[in-house]
Amino acid sequence: MTIKKICVIGAGQMGQQIALGAAINGFDVILNDSFDTALEKADKWSKEYLAGRIEKGKMTQTEAEAAQSRFKIEKDLAMAAQAADLVIEAIVEKLDIKRELFARLDRLCPAHAILASNTSSFVPSKLADATTRPDKVVDMHFFNPALVMELVEVVQGPQTSDETAQAIMQVSRQMQKTPILLKKEINGFVVNRILGRTFEEACRLLALGIASPEDIDIAVTKGLRWPMGPCATMDLSGIDTCYNIRVQRFAESQEEIDRPPAILKEMLDAGTLGRKSGKGFYDYSKK
Repeated sequence: MTIKKICVIGAGQMGQQIALGAAINGFDVILNDSFDTALEKADKWSKEYLAGRIEKGKMTQTEAEAAQSRFKIEKDLAMAAQAADLVIEAIVEKLDIKRELFARLDRLCPAHAILASNTSSFVPSKLADATTRPDKVVDMHFFNPALVMELVEVVQGPQTSDETAQAIMQVSRQMQKTPILLKKEINGFVVNRILGRTFEEACRLLALGIASPEDIDIAVTKGLRWPMGPCATMDLSGIDTCYNIRVQRFAESQEEIDRPPAILKEMLDAGTLGRKSGKGFYDYSKK
């Protein structure tokens, strides 16, 4: 299966980086979003990013211009998806909204197109039956920031064909990523299942008054040699995203260990969502 044209749905932080990363590595890319302002910001950001790469000697002027020429913006979903070989969805982590989008994409995309989700929480079977092509539905989970992080988790659902899974593995490699293949569905995949337990224990330590967010992060970065501590990571990912993932996992498992930590709900209600809101476990308002 040859993939040349990619459509990315969702021009937020993840979507714009996935799209530009694909364009840099030779794919023709169309970035779509229902909000004009999101597309305008993504277009401006892409130009600034490529200019920065030239300035740092990481890319030539010719390479940057070629990448920019392959990076297109399109608000109309039908126009964006009509010729895609692969669609990568990177919208809000709400299952009903994703299913609605996949049903629309199923009608709009060519019959051969693969429909992939960048979801961090929903397995392919949750989306596949919203389409008439369940064998071409797969998860392609990038990590934030997508232009920097090397790993991609490719999740093969029970109806996902081997051909589809291997095509996404190959696309990931072409995007200079290191993919791993999950041959069976499991909520949270590999990284987030491990990371989630770390988040959970950090929240527990905070609730018990054992240590501050700063000291917990220092313990992890200096003691475990992780590049970022759990509190800073939750701020980067978004407190709302972390909370919604845990809500979904608890709804499926009904196991007490998966219940969302109360501190995340308190922060969500207070609007302290991390970097995106200017305050989370840390204060970013002056940065």
